[in-house]
Amino acid sequence: MPAFAIYSAFKRILANEEISTPLAAILALTELIENSDAGTMFELVKALNDGAHDLQKQASNPISLNAGCELFIAFVTLFPHDSANFADLKKELILQGQNYAAEALTYRKKIAELAFGFIKDGSVILTHSYSRVVMQTLLLAHKHKHISVFVTEARPRGLGIKTAEALTAAGVPSTVILDSAVAYVMDKVDFVLVGSEAVVESGGLVNAVGSNQIAIIARAANKPFYALAESYKFHRLFPLSQYDLPSHNSKILSFPRPLLAERASSTNLSARDSTASAHDLSTPTDEKPDLVPPKITQQQISENNPDVDYTRPDLISLVFSDVGSLTPEGVSQYLVGMFAG
Repeated sequence: MPAFAIYSAFKRILANEEISTPLAAILALTELIENSDAGTMFELVKALNDGAHDLQKQASNPISLNAGCELFIAFVTLFPHDSANFADLKKELILQGQNYAAEALTYRKKIAELAFGFIKDGSVILTHSYSRVVMQTLLLAHKHKHISVFVTEARPRGLGIKTAEALTAAGVPSTVILDSAVAYVMDKVDFVLVGSEAVVESGGLVNAVGSNQIAIIARAANKPFYALAESYKFHRLFPLSQYDLPSHNSKILSFPRPLLAERASSTNLSARDSTASAHDLSTPTDEKPDLVPPKITQQQISENNPDVDYTRPDLISLVFSDVGSLTPEGVSQYLVGMFAG
Protein backbone atom coordinates (compact mmCIF):
# COMPACT_ATOMS: atom_id res chain seq x y z
CA MET A 1 0.00 0.00 0.00
CA PRO A 2 1.53 3.39 -0.99
CA ALA A 3 2.34 5.86 1.81
CA PHE A 4 -0.42 8.36 2.53
CA ALA A 5 0.46 11.75 0.99
CA ILE A 6 -0.66 13.95 3.85
CA TYR A 7 0.47 17.25 2.33
CA SER A 8 -1.52 16.57 -0.86
CA ALA A 9 -4.58 15.84 1.27
CA PHE A 10 -3.97 19.03 3.24
CA LYS A 11 -3.77 21.19 0.08
CA ARG A 12 -6.90 19.54 -1.35
CA ILE A 13 -8.88 20.27 1.82
CA LEU A 14 -7.51 23.82 2.03
CA ALA A 15 -8.83 24.53 -1.49
CA ASN A 16 -12.24 24.95 0.19
CA GLU A 17 -12.29 28.67 1.09
CA GLU A 18 -14.41 27.99 4.18
CA ILE A 19 -11.72 25.76 5.66
CA SER A 20 -8.94 27.52 7.56
CA THR A 21 -5.42 26.16 7.91
CA PRO A 22 -5.81 24.55 11.39
CA LEU A 23 -9.03 22.79 10.33
CA ALA A 24 -7.39 21.55 7.12
CA ALA A 25 -4.57 20.10 9.26
CA ILE A 26 -7.10 18.36 11.54
CA LEU A 27 -8.97 16.87 8.59
CA ALA A 28 -5.71 15.76 6.93
CA LEU A 29 -4.67 13.99 10.14
CA THR A 30 -8.12 12.41 10.30
CA GLU A 31 -7.57 11.02 6.79
CA LEU A 32 -4.17 9.78 7.90
CA ILE A 33 -5.87 7.69 10.63
CA GLU A 34 -8.27 6.35 7.99
CA ASN A 35 -5.33 5.26 5.82
CA SER A 36 -3.08 4.08 8.64
CA ASP A 37 -2.34 0.43 9.35
CA ALA A 38 -1.34 1.20 12.96
CA GLY A 39 -2.36 -1.60 15.31
CA THR A 40 -1.71 0.12 18.65
CA MET A 41 -2.21 3.57 20.14
CA PHE A 42 1.56 4.04 20.32
CA GLU A 43 1.90 3.38 16.59
CA LEU A 44 -1.04 5.67 15.78
CA VAL A 45 0.26 8.61 17.81
CA LYS A 46 3.70 8.15 16.21
CA ALA A 47 2.09 8.17 12.74
CA LEU A 48 0.19 11.36 13.62
CA ASN A 49 3.33 13.06 14.92
CA ASP A 50 5.22 12.05 11.77
CA GLY A 51 2.36 13.35 9.61
CA ALA A 52 2.31 16.65 11.48
CA HIS A 53 6.08 16.92 11.00
CA ASP A 54 5.69 16.33 7.25
CA LEU A 55 3.10 19.11 7.05
CA GLN A 56 5.26 21.53 9.01
CA LYS A 57 8.32 20.87 6.82
CA GLN A 58 6.43 21.85 3.66
CA ALA A 59 4.61 24.91 5.01
CA SER A 60 6.25 28.33 4.68
CA ASN A 61 4.30 29.56 7.72
CA PRO A 62 3.58 26.59 10.01
CA ILE A 63 2.16 28.51 12.98
CA SER A 64 -1.60 28.08 12.50
CA LEU A 65 -1.01 24.62 11.01
CA ASN A 66 0.87 23.65 14.18
CA ALA A 67 -2.08 24.81 16.30
CA GLY A 68 -4.44 22.41 14.50
CA CYS A 69 -2.00 19.48 14.62
CA GLU A 70 -1.26 20.04 18.29
CA LEU A 71 -4.97 20.20 19.18
CA PHE A 72 -5.89 17.02 17.29
CA ILE A 73 -2.97 14.95 18.57
CA ALA A 74 -3.76 16.01 22.15
CA PHE A 75 -7.39 15.02 21.58
CA VAL A 76 -6.40 11.57 20.25
CA THR A 77 -4.03 11.04 23.18
CA LEU A 78 -6.59 12.04 25.82
CA PHE A 79 -9.72 10.62 24.16
CA PRO A 80 -11.76 8.49 26.61
CA HIS A 81 -13.25 5.42 24.99
CA ASP A 82 -14.84 2.04 25.63
CA SER A 83 -14.24 0.57 22.17
CA ALA A 84 -14.16 -3.22 21.98
CA ASN A 85 -11.06 -3.23 19.76
CA PHE A 86 -8.53 -0.86 18.21
CA ALA A 87 -10.23 -0.87 14.78
CA ASP A 88 -13.42 0.46 16.40
CA LEU A 89 -11.40 3.09 18.26
CA LYS A 90 -9.89 4.32 14.98
CA LYS A 91 -13.37 4.61 13.45
CA GLU A 92 -14.52 6.62 16.46
CA LEU A 93 -11.52 8.96 16.24
CA ILE A 94 -12.18 9.53 12.51
CA LEU A 95 -15.84 10.32 13.23
CA GLN A 96 -14.94 12.68 16.08
CA GLY A 97 -12.42 14.52 13.90
CA GLN A 98 -14.93 15.00 11.10
CA ASN A 99 -17.66 16.10 13.51
CA TYR A 100 -15.34 18.60 15.19
CA ALA A 101 -14.40 20.17 11.84
CA ALA A 102 -18.09 20.46 10.88
CA GLU A 103 -18.93 22.08 14.22
CA ALA A 104 -15.90 24.38 14.02
CA LEU A 105 -17.32 25.95 10.85
CA THR A 106 -20.07 27.45 13.03
CA TYR A 107 -17.56 29.21 15.31
CA ARG A 108 -17.26 32.30 13.11
CA LYS A 109 -20.99 32.95 13.46
CA LYS A 110 -20.71 32.66 17.26
CA ILE A 111 -17.78 35.06 17.34
CA ALA A 112 -19.52 37.55 15.03
CA GLU A 113 -22.59 37.59 17.29
CA LEU A 114 -20.40 38.08 20.36
CA ALA A 115 -18.36 40.92 18.85
CA PHE A 116 -21.50 42.53 17.40
CA GLY A 117 -22.47 43.78 20.86
CA PHE A 118 -19.27 45.85 21.03
CA ILE A 119 -19.94 47.66 17.74
CA LYS A 120 -21.95 50.85 18.15
CA ASP A 121 -24.03 52.49 15.45
CA GLY A 122 -21.87 54.86 13.42
CA SER A 123 -18.61 53.12 14.32
CA VAL A 124 -15.49 53.71 12.25
CA ILE A 125 -13.41 50.54 12.30
CA LEU A 126 -9.85 49.82 11.21
CA THR A 127 -9.06 46.29 10.05
CA HIS A 128 -5.93 44.68 8.67
CA SER A 129 -5.40 42.17 5.86
CA TYR A 130 -8.16 39.59 5.23
CA SER A 131 -9.92 37.45 7.83
CA ARG A 132 -13.04 35.33 7.31
CA VAL A 133 -14.25 35.83 10.86
CA VAL A 134 -13.68 39.60 10.68
CA MET A 135 -15.60 39.70 7.39
CA GLN A 136 -18.53 37.81 8.94
CA THR A 137 -18.53 40.20 11.90
CA LEU A 138 -18.46 43.33 9.74
CA LEU A 139 -21.19 42.05 7.43
CA LEU A 140 -23.39 41.19 10.42
CA ALA A 141 -22.84 44.67 11.87
CA HIS A 142 -23.65 46.26 8.49
CA LYS A 143 -27.07 44.56 8.44
CA HIS A 144 -28.15 46.26 11.66
CA LYS A 145 -25.95 49.34 12.11
CA HIS A 146 -24.14 52.04 10.17
CA ILE A 147 -20.41 51.31 10.05
CA SER A 148 -17.45 52.52 8.01
CA VAL A 149 -14.22 50.59 7.60
CA PHE A 150 -10.63 51.57 6.91
CA VAL A 151 -8.70 48.61 5.47
CA THR A 152 -4.91 48.45 5.27
CA GLU A 153 -3.25 47.23 2.08
CA ALA A 154 -1.43 44.60 4.18
CA ARG A 155 1.73 44.20 2.13
CA PRO A 156 3.43 41.98 1.09
CA ARG A 157 0.41 39.76 0.38
CA GLY A 158 -1.92 42.72 -0.24
CA LEU A 159 -4.97 40.90 1.12
CA GLY A 160 -6.49 44.12 2.44
CA ILE A 161 -7.63 44.87 -1.11
CA LYS A 162 -9.60 41.59 -1.09
CA THR A 163 -11.30 42.71 2.13
CA ALA A 164 -12.15 46.15 0.76
CA GLU A 165 -13.56 44.71 -2.47
CA ALA A 166 -15.79 42.28 -0.55
CA LEU A 167 -17.01 45.02 1.81
CA THR A 168 -17.71 47.42 -1.05
CA ALA A 169 -19.63 44.71 -2.91
CA ALA A 170 -21.78 44.24 0.21
CA GLY A 171 -22.45 47.97 0.45
CA VAL A 172 -20.17 48.71 3.40
CA PRO A 173 -18.41 52.10 3.08
CA SER A 174 -14.71 51.22 3.05
CA THR A 175 -11.41 52.83 2.12
CA VAL A 176 -8.05 51.18 1.48
CA ILE A 177 -5.19 52.93 3.25
CA LEU A 178 -1.44 52.49 2.99
CA ASP A 179 0.17 50.46 5.75
CA SER A 180 2.26 53.54 6.44
CA ALA A 181 -0.91 55.67 6.90
CA VAL A 182 -2.22 53.85 9.99
CA ALA A 183 -1.09 56.59 12.39
CA TYR A 184 -2.60 59.18 10.05
CA VAL A 185 -6.12 57.71 10.27
CA MET A 186 -6.05 56.44 13.85
CA ASP A 187 -7.68 59.61 15.25
CA LYS A 188 -10.75 58.92 13.08
CA VAL A 189 -11.04 55.30 14.24
CA ASP A 190 -13.21 54.03 17.12
CA PHE A 191 -11.42 50.70 17.45
CA VAL A 192 -9.25 48.18 15.62
CA LEU A 193 -10.61 44.74 14.68
CA VAL A 194 -8.25 42.04 13.39
CA GLY A 195 -8.29 38.30 12.81
CA SER A 196 -5.56 35.89 13.80
CA GLU A 197 -3.19 33.20 12.60
CA ALA A 198 -2.87 32.05 16.21
CA VAL A 199 -3.37 33.22 19.77
CA VAL A 200 -0.42 32.03 21.83
CA GLU A 201 0.03 30.94 25.41
CA SER A 202 1.09 34.39 26.61
CA GLY A 203 -2.22 35.79 25.35
CA GLY A 204 -0.39 37.51 22.50
CA LEU A 205 -1.42 37.44 18.87
CA VAL A 206 0.25 36.10 15.73
CA ASN A 207 -1.29 37.71 12.66
CA ALA A 208 -0.48 39.26 9.28
CA VAL A 209 2.66 41.39 9.50
CA GLY A 210 1.79 44.94 10.45
CA SER A 211 -0.65 43.93 13.20
CA ASN A 212 1.93 44.67 15.88
CA GLN A 213 2.60 48.23 14.76
CA ILE A 214 -1.15 48.87 14.44
CA ALA A 215 -1.59 47.70 18.04
CA ILE A 216 1.23 49.98 19.21
CA ILE A 217 -0.33 52.98 17.46
CA ALA A 218 -3.79 52.09 18.80
CA ARG A 219 -2.42 51.95 22.35
CA ALA A 220 -0.69 55.33 21.91
CA ALA A 221 -4.00 56.80 20.65
CA ASN A 222 -5.97 55.08 23.44
CA LYS A 223 -8.11 53.09 20.99
CA PRO A 224 -9.26 49.50 21.70
CA PHE A 225 -7.53 46.72 19.79
CA TYR A 226 -9.76 43.65 19.44
CA ALA A 227 -8.72 40.26 18.04
CA LEU A 228 -11.09 37.60 16.73
CA ALA A 229 -9.93 33.98 16.98
CA GLU A 230 -11.55 30.57 16.80
CA SER A 231 -10.51 28.37 19.72
CA TYR A 232 -8.74 25.92 17.38
CA LYS A 233 -6.23 28.72 16.75
CA PHE A 234 -5.17 28.78 20.40
CA HIS A 235 -1.58 27.57 20.33
CA ARG A 236 0.86 26.44 23.03
CA LEU A 237 3.62 28.72 21.81
CA PHE A 238 5.35 31.32 23.99
CA PRO A 239 7.36 33.75 21.82
CA LEU A 240 9.32 36.45 23.61
CA SER A 241 10.04 38.42 20.44
CA GLN A 242 9.39 38.43 16.70
CA TYR A 243 12.44 36.22 16.17
CA ASP A 244 11.04 33.39 18.31
CA LEU A 245 8.26 32.68 15.79
CA PRO A 246 8.62 29.37 13.89
CA SER A 247 8.11 31.27 10.63
CA HIS A 248 11.27 33.34 11.14
CA ASN A 249 14.39 32.32 9.20
CA SER A 250 17.79 33.78 8.36
CA LYS A 251 16.63 35.09 4.96
CA ILE A 252 14.06 37.43 6.51
CA LEU A 253 15.37 41.01 6.79
CA SER A 254 18.83 39.92 5.67
CA PHE A 255 21.37 42.16 3.96
CA PRO A 256 22.22 40.73 0.52
CA ARG A 257 25.72 41.52 -0.75
CA PRO A 258 25.87 43.95 -3.69
CA LEU A 259 26.81 42.40 -7.03
CA LEU A 260 30.02 43.49 -8.77
CA ALA A 261 29.77 44.52 -12.41
CA GLU A 262 32.28 43.43 -15.05
CA ARG A 263 34.69 46.29 -15.53
CA ALA A 264 35.57 45.38 -19.08
CA SER A 265 34.76 42.90 -21.77
CA SER A 266 36.88 39.78 -22.20
CA THR A 267 38.32 41.29 -25.37
CA ASN A 268 39.51 44.40 -23.58
CA LEU A 269 40.93 42.30 -20.77
CA SER A 270 42.91 40.16 -23.23
CA ALA A 271 44.29 43.23 -24.98
CA ARG A 272 45.25 44.83 -21.67
CA ASP A 273 46.92 41.64 -20.44
CA SER A 274 48.99 41.33 -23.64
CA THR A 275 50.34 44.89 -23.39
CA ALA A 276 50.70 45.20 -19.62
CA SER A 277 54.25 45.65 -18.40
CA ALA A 278 55.72 44.13 -15.28
CA HIS A 279 55.67 47.59 -13.69
CA ASP A 280 51.95 47.97 -14.36
CA LEU A 281 51.16 44.60 -12.82
CA SER A 282 53.05 45.35 -9.63
CA THR A 283 51.60 48.84 -9.13
CA PRO A 284 48.58 48.98 -6.80
CA THR A 285 45.45 50.61 -8.17
CA ASP A 286 43.01 52.96 -6.43
CA GLU A 287 40.12 51.91 -8.64
CA LYS A 288 37.09 50.46 -6.83
CA PRO A 289 34.95 47.73 -8.38
CA ASP A 290 31.76 48.95 -10.01
CA LEU A 291 28.41 47.95 -8.47
CA VAL A 292 25.46 46.74 -10.48
CA PRO A 293 22.72 49.43 -10.39
CA PRO A 294 20.02 48.12 -8.02
CA LYS A 295 16.83 46.76 -9.54
CA ILE A 296 14.61 45.86 -6.60
CA THR A 297 11.35 44.08 -7.38
CA GLN A 298 8.23 43.62 -5.24
CA GLN A 299 8.92 39.88 -5.24
CA GLN A 300 12.39 40.46 -3.76
CA ILE A 301 10.88 42.68 -1.07
CA SER A 302 8.24 40.05 -0.25
CA GLU A 303 10.81 37.27 0.01
CA ASN A 304 12.97 39.37 2.34
CA ASN A 305 10.10 40.29 4.70
CA PRO A 306 7.96 38.33 7.18
CA ASP A 307 4.36 37.27 6.51
CA VAL A 308 3.32 37.45 10.17
CA ASP A 309 4.33 39.21 13.36
CA TYR A 310 3.72 38.90 17.09
CA THR A 311 1.63 41.36 19.11
CA ARG A 312 2.26 41.45 22.86
CA PRO A 313 -0.72 40.70 25.16
CA ASP A 314 -0.55 44.09 26.88
CA LEU A 315 -1.49 45.75 23.57
CA ILE A 316 -4.65 43.63 23.11
CA SER A 317 -7.92 44.79 24.70
CA LEU A 318 -9.97 41.61 24.23
CA VAL A 319 -9.93 38.36 22.28
CA PHE A 320 -13.37 37.34 20.96
CA SER A 321 -13.66 33.60 20.54
CA ASP A 322 -16.30 30.89 20.32
CA VAL A 323 -15.60 30.20 24.01
CA GLY A 324 -16.35 33.81 24.99
CA SER A 325 -14.73 37.22 25.18
CA LEU A 326 -11.38 36.73 26.89
CA THR A 327 -8.66 38.96 28.21
CA PRO A 328 -5.15 37.89 27.15
CA GLU A 329 -4.74 36.41 30.64
CA GLY A 330 -7.98 34.48 30.12
CA VAL A 331 -6.55 32.93 26.96
CA SER A 332 -3.61 31.58 28.97
CA GLN A 333 -5.93 30.03 31.54
CA TYR A 334 -8.14 28.51 28.85
CA LEU A 335 -5.15 26.96 27.08
CA VAL A 336 -3.99 25.28 30.29
CA GLY A 337 -7.40 23.68 30.76
CA MET A 338 -7.75 22.83 27.07
CA PHE A 339 -4.64 20.65 27.01
CA ALA A 340 -5.10 19.22 30.49
CA GLY A 341 -7.97 17.01 29.30
